[in-house]
Amino acid sequence: MKCVYEASQPAEAHIIKHLLERAGLFATIYGEYLQGGVGEIPTSGLLQVMVNEADYKEAKAIIQTWDEAEWDENAWQNEA
Repeated sequence: MKCVYEASQPAEAHIIKHLLERAGLFATIYGEYLQGGVGEIPTSGLLQVMVNEADYKEAKAIIQTWDEAEWDENAWQNEA
């Protein structure tokens, strides 16, 4: 397994994980339960989204496309 993304919070890690799974890649989150130890351990790099090494390049490309997408924050609102 290889780290493809370091998330700053659990919701972000799960979004990336599900994005990769929708593309047919296996992904898992390492360090999710270490959040309870904040204050005792360093807080950076705890949440890592991991993929199989063979899927690493494809996963990085998917994440980059998602990260570079422009989002309309008001698209969900009904303009009626």
